[in-house]
Amino acid sequence: MFSVGDIVIYGTQGICKVDAIGPLPMSFADKSRQYYTLRPYYSPEMVIYAPVDNQKIVIREPLSRAEVEKLIEEIPEIETVWIPNEKERETQYRDALHTCSCRELVRIIKTLRRRKEARARKGKRGTAIDERYFRMAEEQLYGELAFVLGMDKADMPEYIASKIENKQEQTCSDTEGENAHGDEGNSNHRV
Repeated sequence: MFSVGDIVIYGTQGICKVDAIGPLPMSFADKSRQYYTLRPYYSPEMVIYAPVDNQKIVIREPLSRAEVEKLIEEIPEIETVWIPNEKERETQYRDALHTCSCRELVRIIKTLRRRKEARARKGKRGTAIDERYFRMAEEQLYGELAFVLGMDKADMPEYIASKIENKQEQTCSDTEGENAHGDEGNSNHRV
């Protein structure tokens, strides 16, 4: 159970602060049932009442800074999802969003970006469904990562791209350095 003042990830709402715990402050509400009063970090004017015993919507602690850095480092290796059936694809996107798993959100973003690029090469525009899920996945992922890193959400795509690029450059220079040593280098890094 979370405590007042805790920061949590609540379903697709993302980062929220637990403002209170107790029965709903409405006359019609069941006073024996406990609720979290949540205030979304990026929409502080909004209030969410979430049952403490809720089993349907994910509520979890945000990732740690180390977990965020590790996730960003692993983005190039995270597999995409390719489902040809439109209905099944939408279901998979929706299910991924509801897991609140940053890794699943990365998969959806990468998949939808590649799908959009493939459609553009054929002279087609992206679909409305793809755009909607792409924006939702980015909003959810970047919101959590930005909060944890103390950054602005709008800066996340550039930050992630630069981290990945720096890692790839480092990997290339490490490989070149090993290959410069002739037989002393690690042959597994040679292409």
